Amino acid sequence: MGQMLKRLTAAFLLVLTLSPAFAQKQGGVLRVTHRDNPPSASIHEEATISTDMPFMAVYNNLVVFAPDAKQNRLEAVVPELATAWKYTDDDRTLTFTLRDGVKWHDGKPFTAEDVKCTWDMVTGKVEGKMRKNPRKTWWFNIKDVATNGPLEVIFHLDEPQPSLLVMLAGGFSPVYPCHVPANQMRTHPIGTGPFKFVEFKQNESIRLERNPDYWKPGRPYLDGIEYSIIPNRATMVLALEAGKFDLTLTGELTPELVKDVQAQVPAMQCLVQPSNTQGNLLINRDKPPFDNAAIRRAMVLSIDRKAFSDILSRGVYNVGGAMLAPPEGLWGWSKAFMETVPGYGADVEKSREEGRRIMKELGYGPDKMLPLKVTTRNIPDYRDASVVLIDHLKSVYIQGELEPLDTSVWYARLLKKDYSVGMNVQGTGIDDPDVMFFENYTCNSERNYTGYCSPELEKLFHQQSKMKDVEARRALVWQIDRTLQEDGARPIVYQAQGGTCWWPAVKGLHLAVNSIYNHWRFDDVWLDR
Repeated sequence: MGQMLKRLTAAFLLVLTLSPAFAQKQGGVLRVTHRDNPPSASIHEEATISTDMPFMAVYNNLVVFAPDAKQNRLEAVVPELATAWKYTDDDRTLTFTLRDGVKWHDGKPFTAEDVKCTWDMVTGKVEGKMRKNPRKTWWFNIKDVATNGPLEVIFHLDEPQPSLLVMLAGGFSPVYPCHVPANQMRTHPIGTGPFKFVEFKQNESIRLERNPDYWKPGRPYLDGIEYSIIPNRATMVLALEAGKFDLTLTGELTPELVKDVQAQVPAMQCLVQPSNTQGNLLINRDKPPFDNAAIRRAMVLSIDRKAFSDILSRGVYNVGGAMLAPPEGLWGWSKAFMETVPGYGADVEKSREEGRRIMKELGYGPDKMLPLKVTTRNIPDYRDASVVLIDHLKSVYIQGELEPLDTSVWYARLLKKDYSVGMNVQGTGIDDPDVMFFENYTCNSERNYTGYCSPELEKLFHQQSKMKDVEARRALVWQIDRTLQEDGARPIVYQAQGGTCWWPAVKGLHLAVNSIYNHWRFDDVWLDR
């Protein structure tokens, strides 16, 4: 009996040693670098990783992508505030069963009414609560949201939509509390998430602390998270290498900077991967002379996409259309298809010659350049791309001048369409055509910065959205993307890849290969120090 007890004890100790559940350490504050001042803390009102990454940990969604899923896709969607869901009525009704006993950070209970309030707000059924609603067009298919008691919520849809669960799982789709006014969510957000908001010092820092009443037992492991705003990228890298920070803002480092960091600190963990952000040319179609389609075409013909990739990333950035290129992307063109799309060929000089011919017919030439300001966001990725763009535009007799703007001013100017030409580096929260097309190219979207409008193409947006056959849907998506590029709707110049670095003490961190926006709950992250 004594020998048996010893064996059982030894086996139990071995399980304790090998089981990951017993490896995590409680405590510590995760120190993260940040690049600029977030416009606000309200995820539903913003459209930047600068807000999404630091504040996603304050909230929860109905569903999320599994934290360890390397690719965000429908098959990776798992429960969060919802415990189960089912489709009925030929997939036009989606019913969620909600988690019981969840509390908001101020102690009030979470109920189905909060879910209804959130989607009544973002769909525009309740007006006046939000200053901005950049993703209103995501929810075009939601006819109504109803409740059945405190723990059941029903989404009634106009048509079947396979991508709805995917959009609900993204970092830009948290549930907001009914009882907290929208203006407070911008400055002091209340959520149900693993971390509670402490303070946001403009241009300095953001602090979160552990939520002791989090509904996941034993989570989060961290005592808190602190973001320090360091606009200068070189200063940020030096501070990271010196050990003052544990983690960088995701995707913030260029591929070359990642090499430098790992050369200086071989132990540093770094990952360079597609961010699902695209460098795109914005041309305001309502501002003369850019209301002239010929000038817009000449500008597009000046672009050398391979040169952008070579200069900005030593050839790491991908060339593609609106949808993220495979294999990381689920909906992007194949290489063979891309070669059939005008403007994506190898003979850039031939394209530029056509651009010069167009401009000469309009009265421009080497002695009479068209002057313009290239407006952009005042952070390195945007500025660097703008400098390359200005150089390319010279090849078709266009003389550009850089106009960098602070983040909050940049987004305000875009929403008001108060610009002529812009160099944008825009992220797509979810790798899905419904997100890309309805957010950026529908006639009435806040994020349709160029004013492109094609009712005929919008019919195809709706057609692909209903399709359950993935291959058939992909074929239609490719054709839509081709038309958008041919029309110069918002020419895609490159598909960015970004580097994220963290010290080995940071454990439990997972990044997806097809979005930077959806894995920042931090409830599984812990510090081994």
